Amino acid sequence: MIHNLSENNSIFQEFIAEIRDVNIQKDGMRFRKNLERMGEIFAYEISKTLAFTNTDVQTPLGIAHSKKLSQQPVIGTILRAGLPLHMGILNYFDKAENAFIGAYRKHHKDNSFEIVMNYLASPDLEGKTLILCDPMLASGSSLVLTYQALLAKSKPTHTHFVSVIASQHGVDYLKKNLNAANTTIWCGAIDEELTAQSYIVPGLGDAGDLAFGIKE
Repeated sequence: MIHNLSENNSIFQEFIAEIRDVNIQKDGMRFRKNLERMGEIFAYEISKTLAFTNTDVQTPLGIAHSKKLSQQPVIGTILRAGLPLHMGILNYFDKAENAFIGAYRKHHKDNSFEIVMNYLASPDLEGKTLILCDPMLASGSSLVLTYQALLAKSKPTHTHFVSVIASQHGVDYLKKNLNAANTTIWCGAIDEELTAQSYIVPGLGDAGDLAFGIKE
């Protein structure tokens, strides 16, 4: 299942517009904060799909019949660009365990590149819900590679893939390479064009550089 939050009008649309805006992008703190706020919105929407159990809460005046999550999810992110988005999701699932994955594009002289993973730290995922976030879903290769590396350690019952800006190519790639029965894709917006160098157009540029500064 694919959820595209830009299909319905909400304040989320304004955050998308701001992170794309080349003038507003000059303010790194605002860029990070917008990613964090969008992470919170994604977390709220994902929470509607999770299991809850009934519970009674003692108030100063009596007993309130309430509900709580049956199980906390595990929140995973691809470093470094995913950190603000990850923090927004963690703000809502504040008791969640966390996973972190280091992955980057290794470019070659012929302008091709490969995805290289150099770090993976994850709790046991067996029988749990995984939320795997990366602000940009371009070719989809890094997310699928990361997912497969996590599955090699343990298998979650369901995985939610979260990206702020996705390309249609990336969405199609995930649909082709994932088990639809236990995965869900969440996007803030889906752009049609992906260049030969796997850059999303119009996109927003390099999310990691905009959030944390230009890398060498």
